Amino acid sequence: MKEMIMILISVVLVNNFVLSQFLGVCPFLGVSKKLDSAVGMSAAVTFVMVLATAVTWPVMHLILVPQKIAYLQTVVFILVIASLVQLVEMILKKHSPGLHKSLGVYLPLITTNCAVLGVAITNIDKDFSYLQSLVNAFGAGLGFLVAMSLFAGIREKIQYNNFPKAFQGIPYVLVAASILSLSFMGFAGIVDGLFK
Repeated sequence: MKEMIMILISVVLVNNFVLSQFLGVCPFLGVSKKLDSAVGMSAAVTFVMVLATAVTWPVMHLILVPQKIAYLQTVVFILVIASLVQLVEMILKKHSPGLHKSLGVYLPLITTNCAVLGVAITNIDKDFSYLQSLVNAFGAGLGFLVAMSLFAGIREKIQYNNFPKAFQGIPYVLVAASILSLSFMGFAGIVDGLFK
């Protein structure tokens, strides 16, 4: 149990895929204008991350490794993730048309969201068990939600501020993202400190 909590805290705060590893930056910058869209996108990404992990871990350990074709890992994982994103898109279109419309073009971008692929590959590289992999994927999704929510809140607050002309538009967004990323560096060592 202690190990699961360590994985969860680590991936949400210390090794946040967006703010520490810079994976999933496209939706982080593109869908974070409004908090509603950011939370909806994060929920979809979290769902896909957990579902992708639930499928890719057994595929790797039960098919690719025994058949000695582990070198196809990235290609197979991308195909699995693309299929799962299509499933999520169909579900959202049917059950939540408003969210589906607000996410627009960014929903299909989950397919190319390197954070989802990064989680699946990290689970294999770190030799996590199936349960540890699911916890890591869920924590990565929570970390994505934290990053997106914080950044959407920041963007909503500062969008009407009067910036110098050189910082208007994308530059102020990138500066705000870098400051948010720097603030997460303060969590370094928290896992070691909690579990000594």
